[in-house]
Amino acid sequence: EAQLVESGGGLVQAGGSLRLSCSASEFAFDDYVIAWFRQAPGKAHEGVSCISSSDGRTYYAESAKGRFTISSDDAKKNTVYLQMNSLKPEDTAVYSCAAKYNNSLGNNWYRVWPLLSYDYWGQGTQVTVSS
Repeated sequence: EAQLVESGGGLVQAGGSLRLSCSASEFAFDDYVIAWFRQAPGKAHEGVSCISSSDGRTYYAESAKGRFTISSDDAKKNTVYLQMNSLKPEDTAVYSCAAKYNNSLGNNWYRVWPLLSYDYWGQGTQVTVSS
């Protein structure tokens, strides 16, 4: 069964770093949009970052710019990472990855990437940043 699995979450002090991984099983990220989302208790589901596997374009939420970096593993065609630096307590959330096949999204998908109807979702990994 095709699925996404996240790993790399944990507890870190403010100012620290974590690297999250999103791995696909039973398929490769060929021509996909892969995104990271997060949800904290009592807060809205938030798109953090995404990457286009076909051309490597990346996009970030304002809250992630300058601190988070999304990347794909060129060797492993089924893995995407989210490097998170300078973490803050407000980054505490469950982080989930999602993948959308980019066969008919059109050229302006990047304007609405958090709102796309993703084909696959992972189960999420907890990130806790202590102050």
